[in-house]
Amino acid sequence: MAIPIRLTVNGKAVDAQVEPNTLLVQFLRDQLRLTGTHVGCDTAQCGACTVHLDGRAIKSCNILAAQADGCAVTTIEGLAPEGELHPMQQAFRDCHGLQCGFCTPGMVMSAIALVQEMPGASADDIRSHLDGNLCRCTGYHNIVRAVQQGQTAMVGAAAAHAIAAE
Repeated sequence: MAIPIRLTVNGKAVDAQVEPNTLLVQFLRDQLRLTGTHVGCDTAQCGACTVHLDGRAIKSCNILAAQADGCAVTTIEGLAPEGELHPMQQAFRDCHGLQCGFCTPGMVMSAIALVQEMPGASADDIRSHLDGNLCRCTGYHNIVRAVQQGQTAMVGAAAAHAIAAE
């Protein structure tokens, strides 16, 4: 028996019916057609399904869609609503922090959460934080470089926004 849920996805209100056992990743991909959130392992090990739930990075294969009722979800598609890449997305592009691209959405979502939580994260902090995101194609050197570049851009943009608000 389907149950009603109401949440905000990428800034838009969503009302839907889901089966009680529907995972958030399945809901996003199958019902909302937001296929940037990838299914890699179904065991919360690879991080390909990482999204933000109320601003916190979570693995969407490890939570039921019904548990997100009343919450705000941001997927990789929600980072660039105006068509311009988010600074972290641009950094992954500039620094070649991707190869096949399968893990990239989850990496980007995790990296953004890290910078928001720890704006001064060191390379070691970045490596530690991304431990739950697996990439089978690249070494992590360019991924760490990308996160550092994205971090610089995000922190700079936040500072500029704060000054403008004064």
